[in-house]
Amino acid sequence: MRKAAIAVTMMALLAACSGGRGLRDLGNPQGGPDEFSVQPSRPLELPADMSLLPEPTPGGTNRTDVDPKADAISALGGRVSATSGVPASDAALVGTASRYGVTADIRDVLASDDERFRKSAGRFSSGADRYFRAYASQALDAYAEFERLRALGARVPSAPPSN
Repeated sequence: MRKAAIAVTMMALLAACSGGRGLRDLGNPQGGPDEFSVQPSRPLELPADMSLLPEPTPGGTNRTDVDPKADAISALGGRVSATSGVPASDAALVGTASRYGVTADIRDVLASDDERFRKSAGRFSSGADRYFRAYASQALDAYAEFERLRALGARVPSAPPSN
């Protein structure tokens, strides 16, 4: 009877530790407002001539709608018009990278593999953020790679800073 009680207690403690949050604990522990949930919109504009107003498109976009991807591209100095397709300057790079074939659904495959990995790594989460510890085995050691390439005779322009 005593062994059964200990086993039940241990299973209850183990179940209580799981939490189900996964590897990242992105909650707000202070209980204050979440600054990332606020999306400011652009101010409304009134054109000088009302005939210049665009025709309304039901279900379409609005000039005051937020476009985070375009805003990020502009903020980083890129051209928003160049977001579709491969620029001509990168055609050779894309051709070389895809010379052995391309998996069309690679993003979906990687997302499902990563989700499975995160579920298995976050199964016994203690509530702390364990993201970097879980992926530590997949991280590259830049200095070891530098030494490996140098030993193979590859030209390596500079060494990464060692910690």
